[in-house]
Amino acid sequence: MKNQLIAFLIFLHIASTAIAQNDIAVRNNPYRYDTDYPTKEFHTARRAALRAALPDNSVAVFFSNPVRNRSGDGDFEYHQDPNFYYLTGLTEPDAVLLVFKETQDFDSIKTNEFLFLQERDAQQELWTGRILGTAAAKGMLGIKSIYKNTDFANFNFHFEKLNSVLCLDLFALDAAESKGGLANLQKHFIELLVAQNIKKAAAPLETIMATLRQVKQPAEIALMRKAINISCQAHIELMKSVDPAMSEYQAQAIVEYVFKNNGAECEAYSSILGSGENSCVLHYESNRKQMNELELLLTDAGAEYHGYTADITRTIPVNGIFSEEQKAIYELVLQAQEAGIQECTEGNNFYAPHKVAVKIIQQGLLKLGITNTEADYRSYFAHATSHYLGLDVHDVGLSKMLVSGNIITVEPGIYIPEGSPCDKKWWNIGVRIEDDILITNGEPENLSNSVPRKVNEIEQLMKQKGFFEEQK
Repeated sequence: MKNQLIAFLIFLHIASTAIAQNDIAVRNNPYRYDTDYPTKEFHTARRAALRAALPDNSVAVFFSNPVRNRSGDGDFEYHQDPNFYYLTGLTEPDAVLLVFKETQDFDSIKTNEFLFLQERDAQQELWTGRILGTAAAKGMLGIKSIYKNTDFANFNFHFEKLNSVLCLDLFALDAAESKGGLANLQKHFIELLVAQNIKKAAAPLETIMATLRQVKQPAEIALMRKAINISCQAHIELMKSVDPAMSEYQAQAIVEYVFKNNGAECEAYSSILGSGENSCVLHYESNRKQMNELELLLTDAGAEYHGYTADITRTIPVNGIFSEEQKAIYELVLQAQEAGIQECTEGNNFYAPHKVAVKIIQQGLLKLGITNTEADYRSYFAHATSHYLGLDVHDVGLSKMLVSGNIITVEPGIYIPEGSPCDKKWWNIGVRIEDDILITNGEPENLSNSVPRKVNEIEQLMKQKGFFEEQK
């Protein structure tokens, strides 16, 4: 009996120790609820790629995004600067990163990178939640030299010994407040530059970051697939559940519910749900109109997952059936989009999808009698066909040659607002079809292809009952 009691007490000690250690690990991990963030090895490799591209004897300096006030004592949901997140994985404000081309010696500190970030503060965390802090950051982020942001002002970096100091445009901020706040971090950096008679350069760094970020790594593609798949589910659910009795904001609620219900942190951008005349407004965002059964509903909406974005547009008939005129415009846009997707091959010019889409729309509008000359198409198709997609919905890139690992959109559209110089039967028809395309070594991969695009497929899907209809 005595031996059994001793064994039980030993078991309890081991179990409680393991639980305590696990609790510490969990409490020090700001991503404790998700396990699929990019690893510290990913960010370390991205800094190494940056370092390899930097000019000799230089440093690149990056600041976190500022906190933006919404109203009173309420702030907007914080969103990290994409370059800063790409290089560090840190999702907190009031931080600065320095990446040196070569290893530097700072008072016996030999390193080629510094990160200054917020230290943990129990009082602050009571209100805003747990932050990483320097101790946990050293293990989690893989950055060689990590210090409190309040220490930044004590570092007298000898930038005058470098050939160049690279930094993107700084934020216009209010007067400096807390010692470790972003305004003070920037203030100290600028003071060092002035004291050492140095002018920072932005252009080389902009090109370097665009070159790196335009080619998505496998870990990034995996997260973008997740964001795009979530977005596809939302568009499919909307096709099933939309009802002529709905308002635009009720349709928006369906889409954004599916985003959140499937794990997206937020929308990648303000959702566009424009019906009738609003389908002809490219960046319509108020989403307040009552829909009409004879109208089209243009939905441009994408989810954001762990910083990576989706961008998908579908245009559907509110009553489930395209009219003759709606179908004619829709199929013209679809033809242009499919031709554009075929141009998304490695080695092609970035603007190849746009050129072929424009040609098809020019010819189609003439054939339908909507325009009189090819040049008139600009009145109805005023935007580019493609942009890069990634940590920004309009992500950075060189816009030159397409290479494997690029993810771009293909999104031609035709918008015929009321009062246009054509037959009134075309008025208030706005159609855009947008998909997210991965450039590969072979055929392009349409990452959002699970959402129907063909007229008959859309009409068939809209006959099904969606989740929201089943709840009535």
